[in-house]
Amino acid sequence: MAKSITSREDELVMKLLHYFITEENYTPIVLHGANNEIWLENFDNDYKIVRIVSNYIHNNEQFQVDLYKTKQIMHSISKKTLSPSINTLSLFINLGENVELKKLEIDENIMCADIKKMSDLKKYNFITDSFPDIINKTKFAEKGMELFAKITGDITAKTEVNAKKAEDVFKPKRPYITYSILVINAIIFILTFLYNLKNGNGIIESLLGNSNAALKLFGGMKPERVLNGEYWRLITATFNHIGLLHLLFNSYALYVIGSQVESYVGKVKFTAIYLISAISAELLALSFADPSKYGAGASGAIFGLLGALLYFGYHYRVYLGTVIKSQIIPLILINLAIGLAVDSISNAAHIGGLIGGFLALQALGVKYKSTKTDMINGNVLLIIYLTFLVYIGFFR
Repeated sequence: MAKSITSREDELVMKLLHYFITEENYTPIVLHGANNEIWLENFDNDYKIVRIVSNYIHNNEQFQVDLYKTKQIMHSISKKTLSPSINTLSLFINLGENVELKKLEIDENIMCADIKKMSDLKKYNFITDSFPDIINKTKFAEKGMELFAKITGDITAKTEVNAKKAEDVFKPKRPYITYSILVINAIIFILTFLYNLKNGNGIIESLLGNSNAALKLFGGMKPERVLNGEYWRLITATFNHIGLLHLLFNSYALYVIGSQVESYVGKVKFTAIYLISAISAELLALSFADPSKYGAGASGAIFGLLGALLYFGYHYRVYLGTVIKSQIIPLILINLAIGLAVDSISNAAHIGGLIGGFLALQALGVKYKSTKTDMINGNVLLIIYLTFLVYIGFFR
């Protein structure tokens, strides 16, 4: 980094890097084998990938090789980030005169520009439409080493800010709300266990199951009772469990998933997501539950946390894309399949919670990622969704 800017290419690269990193929030992608080119990503932009290519490309054949390589890398990034379509902007600053961009057949998701000087950016409407301030923001009074020092200083400062944001989001935090819910679930189970013993049930019977009387007293969800005005059961049913195995399974899932979600989104948002997911799970279950039986369990709310994790992972898919594809989505599908196979499991509650949690986080927003428009849309969709659940549960 000690050398001065000695060529047109060096200066162009530095100015373009400065603009895309400091003004448009792009971040560099580390790629093995990509020589004399820099890849930048911002999945919130129209162009999710920007390439700055300083490698000399002599003719059309060499350009086609570059295009093929670009498609392969884009495909790899697409798989990692769960993005079906990635629009890429390739800026060539050392393109030979024998390369005829206008005559070449280029992938519809890749836009290419030949940039010999900054003013060349004006020639391409697809650049100025997406980045209307790029010309003004790449003008500098500094020259030579002063320009180099300013640009590298600004990029370093911006990179440090982005690193602090990522650390703020992903640094592990104590999941106190998750712990509190686990304690509440355990206390309620102990109370129902003691109640069942007091009313003549055996120890094994009380450990492996739960009586209707106990579920009635401690807030289990029975459709006819909810429909008759006991709306609080839409919440309290989430904290009840039918047997020790039920409690242990849900507690383990809540500990693993809840700890992650709470750490990522914070205590207040986590609490809201959990409660909204619980309500949406029970509301959808109203339409499918056996009216003669009590329902209980945290699984609907836990599915809501998975839905929130999906939404969070979408916004941070550069960090979590592989995890979502290999762990979270399979976990959801496997548990839904188990729900279809086991009559006592309410898949309606699971689906209701999953959607509720996804929309809840969209409404509340993902730190450093969500825009006001995203959150407004999320609130509108969440209200529509809950209204629909109330309608089919109470009035259909």
